[in-house]
Amino acid sequence: MSEAGVRIVEGASPNEVRDPATRREIKRAAVWLGMASAIALVVLLVQPLLIIFAGLVFAAMLDGGVRLLGRVLPIGRAWRLLIVCLLTVIFLIGTFVLTGVQVAEQVNELRATLEAQALLLSSWLTSHGLMPGASDISGIARQAMSSVGRLTSWVGTAVGALTTIFMILVIGLFIAMDPRVYERGLQWMIPEEKREEFAIVTERMGFTLRRLLFGRIIGMVAEGLLTWIALMIGGVPMAMILGILTGILAFIPNIGAFISGALMIAVGFSAGADTGIWAIGTYVIVQTFDGYVLIPMVAKRTVDMPPALTLGAQILASALFGILGLALADPMTAMIKAAMERRSETVEDEREQEALA
Repeated sequence: MSEAGVRIVEGASPNEVRDPATRREIKRAAVWLGMASAIALVVLLVQPLLIIFAGLVFAAMLDGGVRLLGRVLPIGRAWRLLIVCLLTVIFLIGTFVLTGVQVAEQVNELRATLEAQALLLSSWLTSHGLMPGASDISGIARQAMSSVGRLTSWVGTAVGALTTIFMILVIGLFIAMDPRVYERGLQWMIPEEKREEFAIVTERMGFTLRRLLFGRIIGMVAEGLLTWIALMIGGVPMAMILGILTGILAFIPNIGAFISGALMIAVGFSAGADTGIWAIGTYVIVQTFDGYVLIPMVAKRTVDMPPALTLGAQILASALFGILGLALADPMTAMIKAAMERRSETVEDEREQEALA
């Protein structure tokens, strides 16, 4: 068949848009539709995204240990990472072996004590007409927790929690082994003219995250040890488990301190008024020392984040993402703050160059 005999239909196609104004509007609509789709995708994938981010945080902790160890041991990165991992495993195993039985017994005692104190408090409130209805605090707590929704229900089971922790550890370990591979992969997806700025921003974000975690670890160890020693001196029951819980909850500033303080005060008053007052004094002294001495000293060398910003980020993250979001609120805020500060510096540099021109 000859191509000269092919007939071409004349006129615009029904789906062809020739008007430039209409094309611009269609492009704008496509951008907004793409942003809405991206937000919907993030909401649907929020759980795995949080797990990946938690893996990045754990990788930053390992990387910080590797860098710190490199100052005293001039050996390869792989060997330093192996030493950090072995020291971490030895510390965890040693802690559980030496204190495992005592901690397990104290956990059971702590649960029974808190239940008894909760019943006493609810009875007192009911007798004074401050809490109408049933006095079963545990039932009320279960009803409140059941309304959290599907977003945080996946962390409610032990299997889900262990699986999540395992995935976080594996992701963090793989990233810490060779972070340059993942950094190059991210830069490859950025346009060439933006890669230098992207590299600077990511480097600052990583540096900020490492310093933040370093400060958090110092605060956790200090609060845990001080609480344990002070409660043990005052004869407060379950001083060890309360110290461990205080140290762990110190990773979540403000809210973690409130929870640990409520626990130690409840346990203290279960053994008598004197021990309860001692527990209150311990909480006040430890938090005062941590808030006015330790944290300012650490903050000068780590990350300067306003308390109101930190608390607001924790409230939003806990409402949106649950417990894991609450734990990761500070790292998220610190990284966003570092990126915005870099952007502000870039804008100021551009203005200065325009003024000179």
